[in-house]
Amino acid sequence: MSTTINDEKASTSIKEDKKKTDEVIEEESGPPMKKRETWNHQIDFLLACIGFSVGLGNVWRFPYLCYKNGGGAFLIPYLICVVIGGIPLFFLEVALGQFMSIGGIGAWRICPLFQGIGWATTVIVFFLNCYYNVILCWAFYYMFASFTDVLPWGSCGNEWNTIRCTTSFKKLPACNMTALNMTMTWPEIKNTTSDYLNCTLPWEPKKIDSVTEYWEEKVLGISDGIENLGTIKWDLALCLLLAWIVVYACICKGIRTSGKVMYVTATSPYIFMTILLVRGCTLPGAIDGIIFYLKPDLDKIANAQVWVDAGTQIFFSYSISLGALTALGSYNKFNHNSYRDAIIFACANSGTSIFAGFVIFSTLGYMSYEQGIPVADVAESGQYISTATQHNTLSLSVYYSCTNVLTNKLHN
Repeated sequence: MSTTINDEKASTSIKEDKKKTDEVIEEESGPPMKKRETWNHQIDFLLACIGFSVGLGNVWRFPYLCYKNGGGAFLIPYLICVVIGGIPLFFLEVALGQFMSIGGIGAWRICPLFQGIGWATTVIVFFLNCYYNVILCWAFYYMFASFTDVLPWGSCGNEWNTIRCTTSFKKLPACNMTALNMTMTWPEIKNTTSDYLNCTLPWEPKKIDSVTEYWEEKVLGISDGIENLGTIKWDLALCLLLAWIVVYACICKGIRTSGKVMYVTATSPYIFMTILLVRGCTLPGAIDGIIFYLKPDLDKIANAQVWVDAGTQIFFSYSISLGALTALGSYNKFNHNSYRDAIIFACANSGTSIFAGFVIFSTLGYMSYEQGIPVADVAESGQYISTATQHNTLSLSVYYSCTNVLTNKLHN
């Protein structure tokens, strides 16, 4: 009898303890959480990573670094950094999100001491998104400007062009001197007297191609300095608003909509870059640019800055340490083969960079041929390389407007 009473008391005690434990767990866990969504198909995750990471870092920055660091010599440290840095770090971030099934901030609960890193990366991504939306704004601007029979950046004589604008850098033929004084007025040279008539003067203002003037004078409206902010460019402001609206429309319903968008934004650039490459390779001098791209200057490898640029390019183009890969991986199923995806992603990302190099340098070779100067002296910066080469290629294309519209895409 006493044994039965004791068993009942023990059973009651266990039930009360379990009830108290459940109450504590409910209090600590807070309100019930909605089950996290997962990708509809395994390829959705891979396309999302490619769509997020492959973009300006590959098409814009990589060719510039090759240009800066001796052409093909840069490929050696770059590929080494891919193997020892890019693939392992990509897999680490994706696997962390997949294991925790939570975004870039919450994933750091695995080590609460470093939760501040999650918040810091979120702030960085916010500013990065603002920066990328400005790029999208420029893309929309060029897309709308291309709906014309004659591309506005393909000629001089427009309201934004200066007297230094030119569409050809070929030197004028020699001419006979005439003993007649004449006065010429240029932006930098006032009331200069010369004894030359109908011939090339011994001094000439620096020539600027029409593509650069359209970019600097029409699109950006660059002022004299930061102290002169100027007025709001409403055409760019409206394009920026459109960019934010498009981004919101792509993500408003979560990965169900953004995953479908990636099927277009992650694959279409390869089609358009192929079109640009075919067109660029048909231009005179293209082979010189490609040779400059592939021929390594082995002396550059001994320069530590080349290895630094290779490492930073991996972090930039692979979107490492931003928390975004962790967030994308959190939508994977727990047993998803993310190691396989890391290998495929590395091949796609680095392959895109190398492929984009052929696109850019084929046109740089043409620009070198037109201007009569070495390939190494053609461009001034990474920004100029990508914009000028692509615009020069498209200005020469038979399908002017159509190709321009198609080559403007969402990179972010």
